[in-house]
Parts: sequence; C-alpha cells; structure tokens
Amino acid sequence: MKKLFTLFLFTTLTSFVLSAQSEITGQWSGTLEVQGIELRVVFNVSQIENGYKTTMDSPDQGAKDIPIPVTVFNNPNVKFEIPGAIEYTGALKGDKIIGTFKQSGVSLALDLTKNTSGEDLIKRPQEPKEPFSYYSEDVIFRNKKANITLAGTLTLPNQTGKFPAVVLISGSGAQDRNSEILGHKPFLVWSDYLTKNGIAVLRFDERGVGESEGNFAKATSNDFATDVQSAVEFLKTRKEIHKKKIGLIGHSEGGVIAPMVAVSNPKDISFIVLLAGAGIQGSELLLLQQKLILAASGIPQEDIEQNFEKHSRIFQEINQSTDDQQLKTNLNSIVLEYTSDNETPQGMTKEQYAQTQTSTYTSPWMLNFIRYNPAVALQKVKCAVLAINGDKDLQVPATENLTAIRKALNKGKNKKITTKQYPNLNHLFQESETGLPQEYSLIEQTIFPKVLEDVTHWIKIQTK
Repeated sequence: MKKLFTLFLFTTLTSFVLSAQSEITGQWSGTLEVQGIELRVVFNVSQIENGYKTTMDSPDQGAKDIPIPVTVFNNPNVKFEIPGAIEYTGALKGDKIIGTFKQSGVSLALDLTKNTSGEDLIKRPQEPKEPFSYYSEDVIFRNKKANITLAGTLTLPNQTGKFPAVVLISGSGAQDRNSEILGHKPFLVWSDYLTKNGIAVLRFDERGVGESEGNFAKATSNDFATDVQSAVEFLKTRKEIHKKKIGLIGHSEGGVIAPMVAVSNPKDISFIVLLAGAGIQGSELLLLQQKLILAASGIPQEDIEQNFEKHSRIFQEINQSTDDQQLKTNLNSIVLEYTSDNETPQGMTKEQYAQTQTSTYTSPWMLNFIRYNPAVALQKVKCAVLAINGDKDLQVPATENLTAIRKALNKGKNKKITTKQYPNLNHLFQESETGLPQEYSLIEQTIFPKVLEDVTHWIKIQTK
C-alpha cells in the first residue's frame, strides 16, 4: 500500500535552549502540505534567563505544548530541533521565517509567520467562557467496583431546585471531561447549552485521564460502562437532581456504552441519546470506516482493496480465536505478509513493525471493540432512544448504523425510538465539506446549532 506520511510528535523530551535575541520570541505558525493534506504547525518561543524556551503545537493533530529541546538563533538563522525526531531550519526575514521542516528523512518547505495580533490561532466561537450564567461545581465520585475515584464537573441551571439530568459519555481514546479533540471541546459546548436550557449535566475525565484514577490502557467498553454507572449513582445522591429523570448522552463509543448502562440499570435511566453511536459489530464498522476514509482521501482503489483484504483477515482471526498467544502469532504473520519494505517506518525492521501492529490489534480495548456487537444490548433497551448521525460521518456511517440501531430496538419491541440523519454533518456534528477527520480542526464550528436545539427539545419532551 502507499505509505502515508504521519507527523510524529514527541512530548517527553526536556528543554535545552541556546542563544538569546528578542527578535525570535513570540508565536510562529505555518502550514505543511503533505499529499494534499494541510497540517498547521505552531512554534511558541519565549525568552528565559539563559536563552529560549520553545514548544510546538500541531492543532490539526490535537497536539499542544510539545517541548523543543534545541532552539538556536544566530540572526538571521533559526533552528528548532527535537534530536533524532524533527528539525526545522530557516532564515528570519522581518515577521517571517523562510525554511524547511524535516522528519523521518522527508523534507518539506515550511514558511512561518509571526502572530502579532495576540489572538488565539484556533477560533472556537461556540466555546463558552466564564463567568457562566449557571452553577458549576467540580466533583468527585467513587466507582466501587473498580476501586477508583473519578473526577468531573456538574453544572446545574440553579443552585436550588430539582432538575432532569444527563451524564455525557465520550468516544474512543483517552478523553477528558470536555471530550477535547483537535482544539474543540464538544462536551463543554453540550454542557453549556443543556444547562442553560434547564438540564443538569455531569461530565467527567475518563479513568486514568485528567484528575480521574484508574488505568485507561487496560480498560474496555465494559469497564467504562461501570464508570458511567457510578456517575449515575452519584447523581442520585444529589438533592438537586430529579432521580426519575436521569438520561445518558453518548458520542461514538459512548453511544455503544449508553445502551449497556441502560440495560444494566433500567430503573435509573429514563432515556438515552446516541450521537453517532454504532449499531453494527466493531469489525464490520472498522472495515467500513477504513474503506470510506481511504476513498475520500484519494487513495487508489487497488490500495483500498488490499487494505480491506488485510483487515478482513485480521478481524476474522480475532473473532474466531480462542487462544490469545496463537492469535498474536497469526496476526503477526498477516501483518508481515502485507507489509513491504518501503512501508516500514524509519529505524524499524519489518518484524518490529509487525510486532507493534499486532500489539495494537490485541490490546484489551481493541479486542473487545472488534468482537462486540451493539445490537445485543440495544435489543434489551426499554427506555426512550434518540439516535442521530451526520450523512458525512466517515467513522460511524449514518445509514448503516441508524438502520441497525432501529432494527435492534424494534426486535426488542421498543416503540420509543427517534432517529435522524443530518445532511452535510461529520462525525463531530460539524458542517463539513468532506467528512474526513483531518477537516475537524479546520472547522471553527464545534457542533451544528440545530443538533444542540433538536436534542435539547427531545430531552425536554422525555422529562416533562
């Protein structure tokens, strides 16, 4: 397959800086063009006693404040470097640096412009700012089953009163309470909007993230479900919460977890909202996701078919395996078979690359996700369900998953079903051009306003 360039970012190196001249201090930004994809790069340079402190941001990849150990400025020559990883060299010309970005043997032109406005380069107009017009409280609660403490934020329309409430459940990957992704904070936006409309909201850092205890790397969706159950139990202890009007809002993987919790706690959950939630088995979803994203990225059909063949074999092995050690051996062989020399990352042998890929496929979370079929839980859900998707969602494609969700709920004789597909919205419910993940950070909008309005209206009907 064609090798796709990835901007690797390293965050654990300490800072070592040289020289000291004020012309270089400030924020410098530019855009790399990589196979038709634009990736913004930002260098933040500040002066310290013995030279400079520099960090790097990659807004389009959700990376921020990466230490740059080496900063050299001998006017007009500039150098930013993470030894053995990346190097940027250029020449200062007024408020620009004309230069080259190097990584993994690849050199790309990168001209930087100094930000003199003092404004944040990433504009997120929907992100609320303090002071809020409602009550906000940082809280902690205990997951007794996992023996961990979770931390989050509870927002209430008012300090007094009794309100319907929701728990927000984030998607895959280590997520904080705002479900921050690529400069967006969608759960902060959801919380703000819902609370202003009379609905209390609890959002929390996933286990092992932020201020929450636990081991994220060893957890599966089943474990995350117990965290959500603990959040519900916490809400039931609050005098401000109407205990018969507690619901769940889950995005992506959160939309898989919400039905699991609703089935385990039928008396506690009065409704669930599935935002781009899956209705088909994980292995089927991943194959469809890869196919759509590669096609939208302009990858040749031959490469798409080879990727599909490779991952079909991998997922089949995982779904059929009963021996974990033999599974690793089999997957390692498949990856080696489909890996050519020019696809192996610099500094790695094919064998090392195959072992790395096999470890990813056999992580507890991935194995569980590939094997899990959301329809099993959906068939047992008895509360009201709202399931929505954007028709440009390439990660959880709308038609296939909304159809599967409705079919499973109908099989369980649940009549309280509402589904809706929104035109031109991507996986994050942003108005988008292509739906590709690399577009997420480039869009200023965090959530299409009509989605916020529709979901809130539906919840109000359920909690009358």
